[in-house]
Amino acid sequence: MKKRLKNKYLVPAIICLVVFIGLTCVYFLSGFSKENTISYLYVDQDDNIDSIYTKLKPIARTHSMSGFTTLVRHSSYADNIIVGRYAIKPGTSTLTLFRNLKNGNQSPVHLTIPSVRTLDKLATTISKKLMLDSATIYKALTDEQTCARYGYDTTTIAALFIPETYDVYWNISIDAFLNRMQKENKHFWNEIRMSKARQMKLTPVQVTTLASIIDEETTNEEEKPIIAGLYLNRLNLHTTEYPNGMPLQACPTVKFALKQFQLKRIYDWMLKTNSPFNTYINPGLPPGPIRIPTVAAIDAVLNHTHHNYLYMCAKEDFSGTHNFAATYQEHQANSKKYTEALNKRGVK
Repeated sequence: MKKRLKNKYLVPAIICLVVFIGLTCVYFLSGFSKENTISYLYVDQDDNIDSIYTKLKPIARTHSMSGFTTLVRHSSYADNIIVGRYAIKPGTSTLTLFRNLKNGNQSPVHLTIPSVRTLDKLATTISKKLMLDSATIYKALTDEQTCARYGYDTTTIAALFIPETYDVYWNISIDAFLNRMQKENKHFWNEIRMSKARQMKLTPVQVTTLASIIDEETTNEEEKPIIAGLYLNRLNLHTTEYPNGMPLQACPTVKFALKQFQLKRIYDWMLKTNSPFNTYINPGLPPGPIRIPTVAAIDAVLNHTHHNYLYMCAKEDFSGTHNFAATYQEHQANSKKYTEALNKRGVK
């Protein structure tokens, strides 16, 4: 009798347990997203639980959304929302997603520092990947006190940035971001690179400044060490005519001074542009980089080619490469060929 009574309640209990386990699997342990690719949930400081629901609904399975709201209802998450960028991979369970949000387990952003010409372009590009807006970034980069905190000024701050890809959190603060860039800069300027810079009697900022000019001169990687050697020859040419070194006379610095980066031709009147960046009227290097240079250009300076070239001119075939010369007479001949090619094409 007792055995039959026991079996009478055991079977329904097993059924209830199976149903409970099944519902738990469906609502909490099955994949939350209906997408086949990774989705990202961005939670900012203005979000509340309702706006988070709104952001999740387009990618959520119906039962998964029900399970998520149940978990929220039985927790304190709605009152303790953590800002961040959260990955929702195919197969990520509702319970795992909830735990990630509740514990602030973010997915980092792969942030690539771009090799760009201006600080406003840098700020705009970075802001597209971070919660920081471009105005906040630009304000920091153009603030003398902020720049001084990292050992730069508003003219040299571009040298802080090494154009590589870094993993950072989407909601990183401006201070934390600049601290990270300083850490990466120190890592980049290891003893090997520092030793090479010292041998040339240049600081990292000066190497970066020269590299920025080289990047503007050519995209041809093979030419960069040659051009670096040429400019270093000019800087180190101490004669009666050039007691402080030969002027760099780098056309990209004129474009930077004029803020006309797409110029195809540099005219004589442009060479007289009144700017500390104009290397036709100011001796030595400009006061700071004219862009964020590539790592290839920085290493081209540090590993420059040794030769006797002092002059270069774009090739008349418009290949993007240059004719190099050791004498001014050779240079004039190269310049004539290029000018004739420009005139033939009607380039103004």
